[in-house]
Formats: sequence, structure tokens, C-alpha cells
Amino acid sequence: MEHKQLKPFPKDFLWGGSTSAFQVEGAYDQDGKGPTIMDDQVSAKGSTDFKVAIDHYHRYKEDIALFAEMGFKTYRFSISWSRIFPNGNDKEPNEKGLQHYDDVINECLKYNIEPLVTIFHFEMPSALIEQYGGWASRKSIEDFDRYSRTLFERYGDRVQYWLTNNEGNTRIVFGGHMLGGEIKDDKQRFQMGHHMTLAQAKAMISCHELLPEAKISSAPSITIIYPASPDPIDVVAARDYDLLRSGLTLDPLYKGYYPKALWAFLEERDIAPTLEEGDLELFKNAKPDFLAFNYYGGHTMRYFPEGEELYSVPAEVAEKYNVSKSFMKKIAREKQVGIAQEVVNPHINQGEFRVIDPIGLRATLRDLYEKYNVPLIITENGCAAEEELTEDGKIHDNYRIEYLREHIKECQIAISEGVELMGYCPWSAIDVVSVGEGIKKRYGLIYVDRNDKDLKELKRYRKDSFYWYKKVININGENLE
Repeated sequence: MEHKQLKPFPKDFLWGGSTSAFQVEGAYDQDGKGPTIMDDQVSAKGSTDFKVAIDHYHRYKEDIALFAEMGFKTYRFSISWSRIFPNGNDKEPNEKGLQHYDDVINECLKYNIEPLVTIFHFEMPSALIEQYGGWASRKSIEDFDRYSRTLFERYGDRVQYWLTNNEGNTRIVFGGHMLGGEIKDDKQRFQMGHHMTLAQAKAMISCHELLPEAKISSAPSITIIYPASPDPIDVVAARDYDLLRSGLTLDPLYKGYYPKALWAFLEERDIAPTLEEGDLELFKNAKPDFLAFNYYGGHTMRYFPEGEELYSVPAEVAEKYNVSKSFMKKIAREKQVGIAQEVVNPHINQGEFRVIDPIGLRATLRDLYEKYNVPLIITENGCAAEEELTEDGKIHDNYRIEYLREHIKECQIAISEGVELMGYCPWSAIDVVSVGEGIKKRYGLIYVDRNDKDLKELKRYRKDSFYWYKKVININGENLE
């Protein structure tokens, strides 16, 4: 659709930025914090771990002052479960951990920055994995709810917006270490996902019980799914993959049931999770208030028939869908036998670290709003690059400015098309240690002077994008030039 005149951003639009605890805090073993699955994980061969990160734990006041200088209306950050309960289910919470987040929240409020708190961002306490396999056990549901209720009771007088679980959907689809426990097979993988989704539902119910005025959401990674070709089988495959990637965790929470076509697929292969009495009732009673999501560009899927080996895509198929050799490693993550396999989309800019697809953001916003009919907020969307300071201490990141500009433009078009978008929080507010590429993969609006080998002084520098985003916030997106 084309529009003669675009609607302005709402006056109370939540401009902000995002981080996660393990990627910025450091202090991994201080003040009573217990270990998590992320603490000993090295981002990539030769890169850094998360033990110091950017030392936000000790420098949060400096960082939040910089966010306030940019004009942030909200700061989306996560709380580390093992700072509150070092073993995940201790008899009493760790007061030093609770006090730290008291201080962070109060520092935000000092500058009239709305805290947007993520309860769980990949950090399953190691002790719970050792005790019962993490999300593999239904015990995790009660432990997560107890942890969540502790946060609601401690911070609910100051925190209005809550997020239950960051990108739980992709952890289920892709599996791997960050799902939070050993995965024996697909049956267990989907069972772990079921427990994770039930835990979110229970936390939502508890939030509404304890904090009637607060609002709570899930925080999945969502994107539009394009068919690789007009071939009807590829169109169906794209829709099927959307059910797997998005519907598997969103439909139970926002509709009260699993997608029927996907459930039939899982049942036929005996990999559907086991439902117990009361599970669907929990889903129906979750009633999330809005939908937060992370967006990094569309995925393009072709039908992936059972029996076809992943690394032996027929030559005619590779040519038809532009499947390059360099892309083969990536599609090992983005595939489900019998459903779909990702291919390169020649119409989408293939960035250094991620695809760049701003129009896909508008399509995703419209799709989500039509499906679930709740207000939306973008909690991650960003441009990564390897960056080094100039001699005069500058980062000239015009590429990031252009990336943000084009995506924010599409947000305004979506608003003009009726989408109720309440905020935009790019990833990331400040440079973070990335899960895959360490500190060299920089997303931040603020540069942190360290590398994978040398912590240096961890000094903060304002990038060009810092000043650009400050101007955008100041005029509420009226001029993006």
C-alpha cells in the first residue's frame, strides 16, 4: 500500500534500547551470583567469554546516564536468575542480587526512563540443569514461577512492563546449548519447549495476580517468512515454517492452543510434547497484554522433503534457489526435515552478519498485529559491524544510521496502516559481547573500548549513531534525515 500522508509516532512512544545481563554485566561470580549455562561459554574460537563483558554491573550509572543523554524513554534489560537464586531454587533469594537490580531500576527512574524488564534471557542456572535437566523437567515451571513472583513482589511498585522469555521460540526450533540442558532427541526438544512456554504462561498469570496494573509479554524472535518461489509447495512450506518458528510458542500464549497443522505433524512423528491435565487451561489464562519481539530480517524457505540430505542439495535445486556453498552451514540451523529449508533471497541485502530487510519489518508488524490483536513493541533490531576508534576517538557508523533510518521508516508506515506499535528498542543500547562473535561484532550506539584479548579501560564513546538517534527521539521521529 502507498500512503499520501503518514501518521506520526504516538506522543507516548517508547524510544529506547536493549541489552541482556550476561552480555553486558560481567561480575559473573560476584555478590553471591551462581553460575549459568552462559558463564563459561566462549563466544567463538579466540574470542572473549562473558565473565567481564563490558562491566555494566559496576558501570550501570555511567551507562544509564548516557542512555538518558540520548533521550531514552525506556531501557530494556534482563535480570540474571542466578543473581537472585544462585542455585535456581534456593530457600531464600540473594539480597545482594535483589539490591543490584533495585539500584538499576532506581537509576532508570531518576531519568524518567521506563524499565522494561526481561525475566529470562538464555541464563538457565547451572544448578537446575545438574539437578533435573533444566527445562527438560516440569519442576522448571514452578521454579521459574517462584523466581518471577519474587521479581514482581520486589520491583512491581516501579516496573510496569515485563517480558517473560527472550527468543524462547528459536531456542526450541534450533535446539543447542542455549535451550538450557542436554537435548537427546526431537521429542525431548519439543517437550522442553512446552515446559518453557508453560512457565511463561504461569508467570503471566502470577503477574496479573500480583500486579493488576502491570503489563506482561513474551519476547520471541519473529520475522516474516517468504516462500522461495511461487511454487505452491514452497508457499505451503513457508507457512508451515512460520507455524514452527512463531506459532509453536505464540499461539498457546496468545490463542490458548497449539497450531493444529503443526501439532498433527509432530504427533505423526511421535515428537509432540506430552500434555498434562491443566496445561491448556494455563495457556488460556495467560492473557498477555502486548507482544514484544526481536527482528533481524526475513527468512526465505523452500520445501525440504524427508529423505533429502542437508548437504547434498541437488544441483538444479541449488541453482534454482541460489543456495551458495557459504550458505550451507547456516541452513543447518534453519531447517526442519519434512517442512522447510532456508535459501538465499536475491531480493534481500545480505549484510556482513545478518540480512538487511526493512520492508520485512513492516510485513512482520502487520502480520503479528492481525494474528494476535495486541499492542506491539520491537525489543531488538540492529546493525552489527566490526568497528575501531579513529585517532580522535570517533566511530563514524553511517551504515548503522542508514539501517535504523530505513527500519524506523517502515515502523511509521505500519503505524499508518493501523498497527498499534508502542515502542522501538534497537539492539543494542551499548556494545555487548555477542553470543557468536565476541566483542568484535558490535551493535551498540555507544562504543566500549575493549577487544577480545584486552579489556583496556572499558571507556565509553558516543558513536555518530548516538547523536542521530538522540535527534530522532527528541523530535519523536518527525524527521529521520
